[in-house]
Amino acid sequence: MQRRKFGFHDFDVSALGFGCMRLPVIDNQPDKIDEEKTAEMIHYAVDNGVDYIDTAYSYHREQSEVVLGRILKGGYRDRVYLATKCPTWLIEKHEDFDKYLDIQLSRLQTDRIDMYLMHSLNKDRWNVLVENDVFSFMERAKQDGRIRFAGFSFHDNVELFKAIVDAYHWDFCQIQYNYMDEEFQAGTEGLKYAAGKNLAVVIMEPLRGGRLVWNIPAEVQEIMDRSGKGRTPADWALRWVWNHPEVTVVLSGMGKLREVKENIETARTALPNSLTPEDLAMFEEIKESYRKRVKVQCTGCEYCLPCPQGIVIPEWFDHYNEAHMYNTFEYFKRMFQWISENQGNPENCVECGDCEASCPQSLPIRELLKQIRGAGRQ
Repeated sequence: MQRRKFGFHDFDVSALGFGCMRLPVIDNQPDKIDEEKTAEMIHYAVDNGVDYIDTAYSYHREQSEVVLGRILKGGYRDRVYLATKCPTWLIEKHEDFDKYLDIQLSRLQTDRIDMYLMHSLNKDRWNVLVENDVFSFMERAKQDGRIRFAGFSFHDNVELFKAIVDAYHWDFCQIQYNYMDEEFQAGTEGLKYAAGKNLAVVIMEPLRGGRLVWNIPAEVQEIMDRSGKGRTPADWALRWVWNHPEVTVVLSGMGKLREVKENIETARTALPNSLTPEDLAMFEEIKESYRKRVKVQCTGCEYCLPCPQGIVIPEWFDHYNEAHMYNTFEYFKRMFQWISENQGNPENCVECGDCEASCPQSLPIRELLKQIRGAGRQ
């Protein structure tokens, strides 16, 4: 297993990390983890060199930590760096930090968390953490041995990311990064900034939640096939991330033993700067192919907002474009009601036309919202 140095610390970790957010389940119930299959996968991974295991308070409806605690018994716990995350959205007062950490220690059946992250930071959550003095909590938890290294996972813009990096002497951070998300959230700029500060950088969503693996458009698959290297879409996508020397660990939410074996094989040879100029050119061609599938040329300027009916129009266009780009219309239909409840229901459009009058791109917004409604009903 390839290993990479953990930031400014004098130890290294496996380049592949096991993410415990998408474990196999029974009867499609997220909280009914198939413990036998999960144990087989995790034990195989650890036995073959994977020593970074990542979970969180909320994963699998709060069952991931519980199941992982049982699976790591019998000697496996001491063979891994165990990472989990503070449920930042539940923090209301300073004492809550200790409350949830102690719950997590109990669930995981351990006396220490190796890598403890403030989970899914954005501007609002970060402000709450600062107001409740997250810094003294992390210092105290380090001193009493409940956590070894402090980090954060992130979902906001790169400016906020840099501010958080600079706000505390973090050991590591976790960001979303893949070949389609170079400028998304922290992106390449944030990756290089954190690495430049000697933080270890853990990568989540290297396969964009499976979108870079499932239902691959024929034209994208043809580009990959032309390389003649016979690699799978997952192999290519992971290699792209590992090609960056600033990356420490790449998390993969593996749900099958076959995926564990395949990713371990990829990790062994996907070294920093190992992609050829021809490989990198292929990725540029793939990215352009995906971008050509975008249905709505919305720039996200938000001149169309606020909509009198509460419809967050640019967000709907993002979801609709993603469904076209990655052939995920079934997922779009399943999520239609949830999106409607959180970002305004496009069914409520009264076709007042205010949005179109304000749109610099002259988009036919009313007609596009009809198409979105139709796609959600199909």
